[in-house]
Amino acid sequence: VDAFQAWCGPCKTAVDLFQKIRNEVDRNLLHFAAAEVDSIDALEGYRGLCQPVFLFYAEGELVAVVRGLNAPLLRRTILEQL
Repeated sequence: VDAFQAWCGPCKTAVDLFQKIRNEVDRNLLHFAAAEVDSIDALEGYRGLCQPVFLFYAEGELVAVVRGLNAPLLRRTILEQL
């Protein structure tokens, strides 16, 4: 989940990265979503940040967090979680 604030919008570069990785692995294993933290009370802890935050969930549980757009770290985290 790309957790973003309304003033900066979702990270388009991350969407491209996730699409590329999704094409490399079983498409049913990887899903991408964007969530505006300003309108979701459960994500209020991510408000006021000046960098993208990516939340990784498996079976409904938060399993990893990556702060900032670090493509190699995002890729490594995705592949580790799969």
